[in-house]
Amino acid sequence: MFQSFETTSSPAAGPARVKTLRERFDDLGIDGFLVPRADEFQGEYVPACAERLSWLTGFTGSAGMALILRSQAIVFVDGRYTTQLVQQVDAETFTPGDLVGEPPHSWIAAHAPKGLRLGIDPWLHAGAEVKRLTTALAARGGSLVILDHNPLDAIWQDRPAEPMGAVAVQQDMHAGKPAAEKIAAIAAGLTDKGARAVLIADPSSIAWIFNIRGADVPHTPHPLARAIILDDGKAELFVAAQKVGAEAARHLNALANRFEPSELPARLAHYAAGGAKMLIDADATAIALAKVIEDAGGVVVEATDPARLPRAVKNSVELRGSAEAHVQDGAAMVAFLHWLDGQQPGTVSEIKAVNALEAFRARVGESLQNPLKDISFDTISGAGEHGAIMHYRVTTETDWVLEPGELFLIDSGAQYINGTTDITRTVAIGAVPEEQKKFFTLVLKGMIAISVARFPKGSRGCDLDPLARIALWKAGADFAHGTGHGVGSYLSVHEGPQRIARLSTQELLPGMILSNEPGYYRPGSFGIRIENLIFVTDLQPIEGGDLPMMGFETLTWCPIDRRLVVKALLTEEEHQWLDAYHATVREKLSPLISDADVLAWLEQATQPL
Repeated sequence: MFQSFETTSSPAAGPARVKTLRERFDDLGIDGFLVPRADEFQGEYVPACAERLSWLTGFTGSAGMALILRSQAIVFVDGRYTTQLVQQVDAETFTPGDLVGEPPHSWIAAHAPKGLRLGIDPWLHAGAEVKRLTTALAARGGSLVILDHNPLDAIWQDRPAEPMGAVAVQQDMHAGKPAAEKIAAIAAGLTDKGARAVLIADPSSIAWIFNIRGADVPHTPHPLARAIILDDGKAELFVAAQKVGAEAARHLNALANRFEPSELPARLAHYAAGGAKMLIDADATAIALAKVIEDAGGVVVEATDPARLPRAVKNSVELRGSAEAHVQDGAAMVAFLHWLDGQQPGTVSEIKAVNALEAFRARVGESLQNPLKDISFDTISGAGEHGAIMHYRVTTETDWVLEPGELFLIDSGAQYINGTTDITRTVAIGAVPEEQKKFFTLVLKGMIAISVARFPKGSRGCDLDPLARIALWKAGADFAHGTGHGVGSYLSVHEGPQRIARLSTQELLPGMILSNEPGYYRPGSFGIRIENLIFVTDLQPIEGGDLPMMGFETLTWCPIDRRLVVKALLTEEEHQWLDAYHATVREKLSPLISDADVLAWLEQATQPL
């Protein structure tokens, strides 16, 4: 199985570990230390050896930061994790903070002790964040202290080793564009900017540029590696030789000179010497690497990672692969939902459901000769009040049985060589209260509104986000997460810069894949989320209209629980969309299903409302 259910942290350990960290402050010349949920590559998903925030505090979410001061300790999380945080950390030691409304630099500017000396590990913080911290500290008469080592690593006695996952080649038949062309395009962009080189620090960009995949990070198939691309078209790749087998070596040796990761600072200094301009993405590059360039006499030029936007705009091969992966994944989901419907309420636990779904994905992948490579994130399997914890992770200690009268929320995804999937379905376990059906229908209305949206060129995620919320707003409700995130092509399930969210100013471009996942969560009671993946379509004329419009095309095909839909709350257009969606689900998935019972269940689940 790709998912573990063991508890990886404990609130009980937090107080002693914070005390030990504070005891080192005087020797380090600091009054506080910042602990991000990040690794040296600034990624969302990190290897076990970089789970410092979890080890220190007990909080296991995928986004957060702890500010440890002499007399205070604040853990900043976003709206997805407010309930989870309270359950996972020691309340007498840690105070909850707002990662979005008042992130650490804002909190420092408003509340930090005068003269605060704040220590950071320069490998765990990007340049843009360091600037914000420096400004905030200056406002309090304080200073930022760049440490030469991470004090947590010295007290984390059983810290896991760094990962050495094998590098695999992503063939052109799946990538859609040769790596040499991508490197050449990036090099041409450097000439236009008058830069000598660009440092590529995002492992997902490395994977996309060089058409490789890795196994260093749970559920995200990119290798932990960096690269330098020069204005003359040459490239240097910094990846441990231990990760590169014969096939990958042949592929990479034709594209770049390879070095060990430890050689990166020296190579950066070599190219920076003499005042050369070096491009870095200040949001994705550790400040330690920017300092290497500056100390060597180079000029750091802040620019967006040149692979970020091209990686987000999928080519026709990547879109076709994603569509195929989603049909396969839909067949596995149908097999799972049929199985779940056939179980007696009170006999299936959250963990049993996760294991069953993964087994169905593996079985369908084997039958179609497109194996399940991994899940794309730890499955969120929440029954009853656990469904209200937006990013709930079931463990052997928290495992609940699905009882009659409850909603069950399952948010899951898969990694296939031709695409990454992410789907959420909320289903009824027996008869559920009418109020829960009402909110399910309001969430569904928001999901449909995004699905059918048409919008002009230049539209951004923030422009569309209210469409998913308006039905809930009218009912006096909302959800504390974005409506949609970008998704990679057999890469990270969370990919920027595209989002559908209040703060997303990235223009939506044809070929971008996004999630469409409004929800509603009532703490201590129930949670609802319905999620499909969609991609942005080209401009198309509108009959009788003045402007061509873009829109979305659906990738995810799986029944939505009709038993939870209050028909009277749907408009005629919404009703027609749901019936048409279910007809297409039946059409696309039926050829992949050989089991007569499963096929009969699908026929019933996709009948007109």
